[in-house]
Amino acid sequence: MKGMGDIIQLLPDAIANQIAAGEVIQRPASALKELLENAIDAGAGRIQIIIKDGGKTLIQVLDDGKGMSETDARMSFERHATSKIRSAEDLFLIKTMGFRGEALASIAAVAQVEMKTRQEGREVGVELRIEGSRVISQGPVATPKGTSISVKNLFYNIPARRNFLKGNETELKHILDEFQRIALANPAVGFQLFNHDAEMYQLQAGNLRQRLVGLLGANCNQKLIPVETDSDILVISGFIGKPEFARRSRNEQFLFVNNRFIKSPYLNHAIMHAYDNLLKPDSYPLYAIFLEIDPAAIDINVHPTKQEIKFEDEKLVYQFLTVAVKHALGQFSLTPMIDFEVEGSFAPALNASPPANRQSESTPYTNWNNVRDPNQNRSQSARWQQLYEGIKDFDQSKPDTLVVESKWSTAEPEHLPQEQWQPEVGHKAPVQYLQSYLITERKDGILVIDQQAAHERILFEEYLLQLSGQDALIQQELFPRSFEFSTQEAIILRSLLPFVQGMGFDLQDFGGNTFVLQGIPGHLPQGIDPEVVFHQLLDQYRNDQHLKSGIQEKIARSLARSTSLKKGVTLHADQMQELIDKLFACNEPLWSPNGQRCFVVLSSEELQSRFAKGF
Repeated sequence: MKGMGDIIQLLPDAIANQIAAGEVIQRPASALKELLENAIDAGAGRIQIIIKDGGKTLIQVLDDGKGMSETDARMSFERHATSKIRSAEDLFLIKTMGFRGEALASIAAVAQVEMKTRQEGREVGVELRIEGSRVISQGPVATPKGTSISVKNLFYNIPARRNFLKGNETELKHILDEFQRIALANPAVGFQLFNHDAEMYQLQAGNLRQRLVGLLGANCNQKLIPVETDSDILVISGFIGKPEFARRSRNEQFLFVNNRFIKSPYLNHAIMHAYDNLLKPDSYPLYAIFLEIDPAAIDINVHPTKQEIKFEDEKLVYQFLTVAVKHALGQFSLTPMIDFEVEGSFAPALNASPPANRQSESTPYTNWNNVRDPNQNRSQSARWQQLYEGIKDFDQSKPDTLVVESKWSTAEPEHLPQEQWQPEVGHKAPVQYLQSYLITERKDGILVIDQQAAHERILFEEYLLQLSGQDALIQQELFPRSFEFSTQEAIILRSLLPFVQGMGFDLQDFGGNTFVLQGIPGHLPQGIDPEVVFHQLLDQYRNDQHLKSGIQEKIARSLARSTSLKKGVTLHADQMQELIDKLFACNEPLWSPNGQRCFVVLSSEELQSRFAKGF
């Protein structure tokens, strides 16, 4: 008998299902993942997906798998109803994608679901309609062999959760991320994906290389190096990317264990360790690597998303993976050291003569790649190197950073008087150090400027002005160029097209994943490949998604990063001076748009003090 003070009671099934759904179904992409995994487990050879409004209005998955009986169809929507496990021991021998029996119950708790399914050999199938865990109708239906599930109006009965969903484009991006992973893990299965009435993917059944090309674009094929290692403990297969094609984002990195996509910083480090000294800073190679291991040696029952795995011997897997990737790189003669001091797109033009006259303030940076042979500045650079020999306080552990501490080093921009920033009028010409830093004198000290950070700041403010309404100068191309992007890249680029065009890129959507370039910004440095700029723009933009700044600032920041002068470019004295002048005409000359310091000041008092103390 229930006492008067009893307050604990069992939750109704509908509420319990909604709570469980919060862990399993976080957004439309989560629902699609569960439906696709069920279709794969059902032995489907062909799967069709239809998406509307980023999955908020409709997610429909049709497969040609084995289908379900009337009883199984009804049972599939009950919590913890599964065909995958029978005992606790089965949890450690799981080879299927799903196994908990929570997916359909969770989806049905927060959406309006319609299922049609038929087993082979049966004349009719069964149709089920469920809303908020409540069965609305059940009956026979004429339907093809296999299963069709429609998930409509996700979170219709939880308005607070629905309001937390992002825009349609963002939700579609998450859907495509999940789709890519499952399609990669199952190259023998054909996939077709429609967004509203537009076909986005038509993937034929084939091998892994064909699937990678189908998902990442035709130009992916030339980037791939096969990885193959077989042992009694672990089988490793798949592809890695050639180092020269590494990009600034991790969007093309896929790791699978027993055909299940996982996220593992530890194993990612094992792969990156194999690329030591082969990658540019902040660059990430493509990889799609599959590990096959005894299910008893791993535990996948760690998290509802099943993207985290515990290994019985994690260190052994790390070592195997590193060796396999190094071996693949070695087979393709890619292990020798690569010199990244000079960016390929900014390679100095040897024996180029300096300009006859100094450029005016308004001259764009279109000739900054017409630079001297680095050997011409060797003696000058050597003199500066001798000057700094023995200075142990300089932190040169990171090649991208030169730190010179001074009394202004930690000052905030608003506390730094403008007259303390700028060089004196009529001072001697600046010099370049390590093809990365500009050093110029003041009567009270010296100024050290990071040329890449400074140029990013200059371009960032110029791009913001153009996006606010100022017309950009367009230089028409002699022959139009067409570029092919992956489906995901094309979606993002299409949404950014008005901004890209506003910055001087005459880029037109040609349909599908193809874009045609007819003109480039007049200030774009010569020798820069616009296709590389677009890829870097997309990578940087995706990396900036977490920032709260508006879309114009994100675009300006991304393009400034992509089109700026990089370390390793030799500049003439006039070009150095122009960069310095333009930097100190900026609103925020101290910081790059990515938060890196553009310059430091070393006062004459500090120099004298250091020499007096013998450093």
